[in-house]
Amino acid sequence: MPDTFFTEAPHWQWWIIWYFFIGGIGGGSYAIAALLHIFGEPEDRPIVRLGYYIALPSIIVSGILLTLDLTRPERFYHMLVQSKTFVPAFKYWSPMSVGSWGITLFGLFAFLSTVGALAETGRLPWSGLSRLNQGTLGLVINLAGGLCGFFVAGYTGVLLSVTNRPLWSDTPLLGLLFLLSAFSTAAALLLLVGRRRAQPESLEWLSQIDSWALILELVVLGAVILSVGTVVAREVLFNAWGVLLLVGVVLAGILVPLLLHWRPRLLGAASPLGAAALVLLGGFILRVVMLLSSEAV
Repeated sequence: MPDTFFTEAPHWQWWIIWYFFIGGIGGGSYAIAALLHIFGEPEDRPIVRLGYYIALPSIIVSGILLTLDLTRPERFYHMLVQSKTFVPAFKYWSPMSVGSWGITLFGLFAFLSTVGALAETGRLPWSGLSRLNQGTLGLVINLAGGLCGFFVAGYTGVLLSVTNRPLWSDTPLLGLLFLLSAFSTAAALLLLVGRRRAQPESLEWLSQIDSWALILELVVLGAVILSVGTVVAREVLFNAWGVLLLVGVVLAGILVPLLLHWRPRLLGAASPLGAAALVLLGGFILRVVMLLSSEAV
């Protein structure tokens, strides 16, 4: 039996589950927007701007949820700044410290891109701010912000992997699993919200991103279950949590959306909406199962 079964659970509450879910969507949305900004066409701009608009409030809400769970707001501040010297407190060996800086930097780039997008559409009176998303400056911001988006999308899974708890520390694949889930849920939300403002080509590209992310997520999820060993799987997943994972994530959150992507005539015009809604539901259930099943041991 792994020694992780003799550790105390961190007793994370629902604040953290929503933080993992919303933060993943924010990181995935910006990363997708950055890819379209760099490699896409001018007609993809509505989806690019929508990705920024989703990323910024997502990271703000995530920060609030994380602070609520910490119960003392100054704890996050002290992860960034030393209390006595007021110099940056970056500890490269600490996942919590690296994560705090990653979230902060991501928020900065999401803010800059959102301001640029608002100026680009004339919603801000200072049209010069649109340069934040243009030329070399826009490329640099999107490259750096996209990398931060990738980091935020997968960071929560990596954080679990370095936590000495059953399931979390018994597989190195949680970061990849959460990253793929973040991309699938972000693409689903962009499809859901942007279906009336985006070009059909952009929506088709998002549908393909969603489909590939779901396929890879299913493969990695299977690898996670195989990698944790029979003892951990029996104690953590071969019970009601396993049923919820199978029905809520694998069936409703992955297989049915894939079927609707590949056979959109099954539900007619409602197929894209149904697929996107199920992907979001499955992504949330995935985080519920991965956190609470280990907490229950």
